[in-house]
Amino acid sequence: MGFFKKKTTVPPEEIDLTAIDRESKYKIFSPRIEKLIQVILTCFALFQLYSSISNKVPLQILRYTHLGFAICFAFLLYPATKNADRHKLPWYDCVLAALYAMVTIYFLANFKALQFRAGAYNTLDTFMAGLGILLVLCACWRVVGPPIVIIASCFFLYGIFGKYMGGFLLHRGFSVKRIITHLFITTEGIIGNPLGVCSTYIFLFILFGAFLEKTGIGQFFIDLANSLAGWAAGGPAKVAVLSSALQGTVSGSSMSNTVSTGSFTIPLMKSLGYSPEFAGAVEAAASTGGQIMPPVMGSAAFLISEACGIPYRELMLVAIIPALLYFTGIWISVHLEAKRLGLKGTPRDQLPNLWKLLRTRGHMILPLVAIIYFMISGLTVTRSALYGCVICVLIPYVRKDTRVPVKHIFSALPQAARSVVSVATACSTAGIIIGMVTLTGLGQRLGAGIFDLVGNNVFLALVCAMFTSLILGMGVSTTSNYLITSTIAAPILIKAGIPMLASHMFCFYFGIVADITPPVALAAYAGSAIAKGNAFKTGVNATKLAIAAFLIPYMFALNPKMIMIGGTFLEALPMIITAIIGLIGIGAGFVGYLNAPVNPLMRLVSIAGGLCLVIPGTMTDIIGIVLIALVYLTNRVSATKAARSAS
Repeated sequence: MGFFKKKTTVPPEEIDLTAIDRESKYKIFSPRIEKLIQVILTCFALFQLYSSISNKVPLQILRYTHLGFAICFAFLLYPATKNADRHKLPWYDCVLAALYAMVTIYFLANFKALQFRAGAYNTLDTFMAGLGILLVLCACWRVVGPPIVIIASCFFLYGIFGKYMGGFLLHRGFSVKRIITHLFITTEGIIGNPLGVCSTYIFLFILFGAFLEKTGIGQFFIDLANSLAGWAAGGPAKVAVLSSALQGTVSGSSMSNTVSTGSFTIPLMKSLGYSPEFAGAVEAAASTGGQIMPPVMGSAAFLISEACGIPYRELMLVAIIPALLYFTGIWISVHLEAKRLGLKGTPRDQLPNLWKLLRTRGHMILPLVAIIYFMISGLTVTRSALYGCVICVLIPYVRKDTRVPVKHIFSALPQAARSVVSVATACSTAGIIIGMVTLTGLGQRLGAGIFDLVGNNVFLALVCAMFTSLILGMGVSTTSNYLITSTIAAPILIKAGIPMLASHMFCFYFGIVADITPPVALAAYAGSAIAKGNAFKTGVNATKLAIAAFLIPYMFALNPKMIMIGGTFLEALPMIITAIIGLIGIGAGFVGYLNAPVNPLMRLVSIAGGLCLVIPGTMTDIIGIVLIALVYLTNRVSATKAARSAS
């Protein structure tokens, strides 16, 4: 279909970056088709806004419509394979989109009739539901990737053939009709809670992030980070940490955050002497951490709030301490690496002036402040996001020099609708897994089986949950990972005696870390593509920098008071202080520098001391402080002797 070809060419560097990030692998249309796509995406966004503002759209109608738009756009926007021609819109993609539109219209038109014949669905109901499931899996394969589709398919088959299995996997068996109708028609499967959260909270916060970008507020965050830290030792790397924390709070995607902020921080780091692998790793580690940084965090955070039955504002308060410790750990490693290499910051005259920046554009931080205030003050998440979007749109017009064209504001609507497609397809596919777990009772039996294996050993249960999250997180989005692991691994931790919120946070953190953990470290690969470095080495460096992310979940799981579960901030404060000292020791051990180069033996001692401080307990804290102090003093004496010898 040559009609859909676009005449212009795509720069090679753009192809390189988008090949890393599945969320940016869109087709490239002719201007006419692109305009039509933009109009329909805008209609999708306006429908979402209407449902949020009016609160009059019935739950199932909202979810079916939301998913209908998302799946249709999955076929229209994403190529079938990574090698497919992105400049064409094949006829079969149009057919697939039309088929799913037909499925959506059928269930919307028969919404009330389906409620009356619940449990006695006719043949056409079952056929349409089966077609819907098949198309959801096909869409998810091309948008999110094969892993979650394969897992969901295995769970579907388990529902049919589980009656032939032995041990704790045995169940009484279900007919194909029962499984299909359960997964697609009831709110226990594809249109279950994950899709419900996506169609309400997640979309609004993606829209909020799009408004931040289009109004120039995102660039203000980057300039603010430059003015605060660009001049320090290893300044560009610290800017990457700060800007990624600020931007990552609203982006919700490790890869997109790495590509957006990394486009300027990585070349700057390289120009000052950082290796390509380290520069890419800094950006990847920092960008990944953006998903755990309140106030918005990643998309999966809203699912935690829903699953644990707690207000989102409470989740923000719980998440702030681990998030700050995560970025503190990266900051420490970056600082020590800069000192080891003797790297200096960017000259102050080449950086934005902080006071001038605050004077001319300081008002642009108000949307972020406002949304934090709204959520803490008791407003619902939906209302907080809506009011945040309104303030975000209006605030640039306070000053003449920060105003943007109105068309930029409106362009945020189709951008948000486009961005939510990947999240919606992941949530709907994960709904298959959750639906089969609830239908077969697998969750309880699997939890009991693994609990019998690890016994009462809480640490072994945590290790099992960690590896489950890391393995299942290879190549899938954080949202997909969390939905799977919270269904499979979180019940194991809860059964082992860990509080529900701490268990879900544990799975959430390790699902995020999967983005920088080799062999499939998508955020690290995105960073290495920009830095033009070795992808695997970039992943290894990112893992070392983000070592805090591997330790902090164990800390709050073993001692939930650290995140104020069953305790107060004053009770958590000593643990926070010892954790920071421990991160200094671990960072010094991995980097090999603590006020002077550290020899191999002392590096091991420093890491051991850091780990002791991470483990809850007064005795381990004392041992850790003594070991780190020993390394520091030994290094100081050695550095003094070396200086005297040199003089």
